[in-house]
Amino acid sequence: MISTMRQVLTLPVIVIAMGYFVDIYDLILFGVVRVESLTELGLDKDGVMRWGSIILNMQMAGMLLGGILWGILGDKKGRMSVLFASIILYSVANTLNAFVASVEQYALLRLIAGIGLAGELGAGVTLVAEILPKQLRGYGVMAIAAFGVLGVVAANIVATHFDWRNAYIFGGLLGFALLFLRFKVRESEMFTHHVSDDIKRGDFFSLFKNKRLFAKYIKAILIGVPLWYVIGVLVMFSPEFAMALEIDGKVSAGEALMWCYIGLSAGDLASGFLSQKLQSRKKAYTIFLVISAFSVLYYYTLQGASISQFYFAMFLLGTFCGYWALFITMAAEQFGTNIRATVATTVPNFVRGSVVPVTSSFMLLKDSLGVLGAGAAVGTVVFALGFVMLYLTHETFYKDLDYVEA
Repeated sequence: MISTMRQVLTLPVIVIAMGYFVDIYDLILFGVVRVESLTELGLDKDGVMRWGSIILNMQMAGMLLGGILWGILGDKKGRMSVLFASIILYSVANTLNAFVASVEQYALLRLIAGIGLAGELGAGVTLVAEILPKQLRGYGVMAIAAFGVLGVVAANIVATHFDWRNAYIFGGLLGFALLFLRFKVRESEMFTHHVSDDIKRGDFFSLFKNKRLFAKYIKAILIGVPLWYVIGVLVMFSPEFAMALEIDGKVSAGEALMWCYIGLSAGDLASGFLSQKLQSRKKAYTIFLVISAFSVLYYYTLQGASISQFYFAMFLLGTFCGYWALFITMAAEQFGTNIRATVATTVPNFVRGSVVPVTSSFMLLKDSLGVLGAGAAVGTVVFALGFVMLYLTHETFYKDLDYVEA
C-alpha cells in the first residue's frame, strides 16, 4: 500500500489536491458566514434565510455557467489552461467579497466566484485520470477529494477566529499563493497526443445532439444530485432544521458544515478504497448511496436530540455522502479525451447547480409542509432519481481512457 501511494502522490496530484482544498474553502465559506455576514449587512431573521437562499443560488448558477465555459476550454486549450484561469478568477472575486456593502453586491460577487470555482475540480480530475495508470487513477482522485474537502474545516476555523470579511481575504490569498505552484505541473500527454485539426474537441452541444452521449451524460449528473441535496438543504440550512427538530442547543451552520465535511473526507477515502478493492465503481457507489439514504432517515428522527447528537448526524451524513470522488471518476471515465474535460467539469457543476431547483423546491414547499415535510418530499424525489440512474449506468473500472468520441 505504501508503494502504491508513492506512485499516486505525484506532484500533479498533490498540487491539484491543494487546489481543491482552496476550492472547497471558498465554495463553503458563504454557508459558514451566512448568518453573520447578512446580519451585519442589515437583514433580519427572515431576510437572512431568504437572501441566503438567493445568494447561494447565485453562486451555484455561476458554477453552472463556469462548468460549461471551463469544460470547453479544457478540451480545446488543455487542462492546465483551466487550472490557471479559474483560480485567478475565484481568488479575485473572493478577495472583493470582503468589501461588499450591500446584499446585491454580495450576490454578484458570489456569482463571479461561482464561475471561477467551477473549473477547479473537473480539470484536475481529468488531468489525474489521464496521467495515472488505470489501476491507480481511483486512488489519485480519492486523495484529491479526501484532502480537498478538509477546506471546509479551514473555513470554519478561520471564520470562528476572524471577522467574515477577513475570512474572504484569506481565501483569496490562498488562491494566489497556489497559483505559483501550478507552473511546475505539465499538461496531460493523452490530451496533447490527440490534438489534431480533424478531431473535434470540447463540443459541449454534442452531448445533447448525440443520443448515446446524452443518455450517459444525464445519468452521470442525476446519480450525484442526492449528495448536494444533503449538503445544500440538510446541512446548509441546519440551523432551521435544528429549530424544527427542537434540538437542545443553538446549532451553528459553520460547525454543522465542518462536521459534515470531516465525514466527507473520511467517506471519500472509504468509497475510493472500496471501489479499488471491489474493482468496481458501480458496486461501491451503490453501497454508499444506500447507506446515505439511511443516514438521511436517521437525521429526520432526531426530534428533541442533544446538540452533540445533531453534529454526530452531520458527520454521518458527510461520511455516507462521501462518494464525490467516485462520482467524478465515473463521469470522467465514461467519455473520450476530446470531450472528457467538458464532461468532468460540467457534470459536478450541474450537480452543484442542482441546488438551485432543489433549494427552490424546498423553499416553495416549506410554507405548506413545514421545514421537515418540505425537506423529506424533495429528498424522496432526488434519491429515487439517483437510484434509477445508477442502475442504468455502466461499469468503468477497467476502461481504457485513451480514445476519442466520434
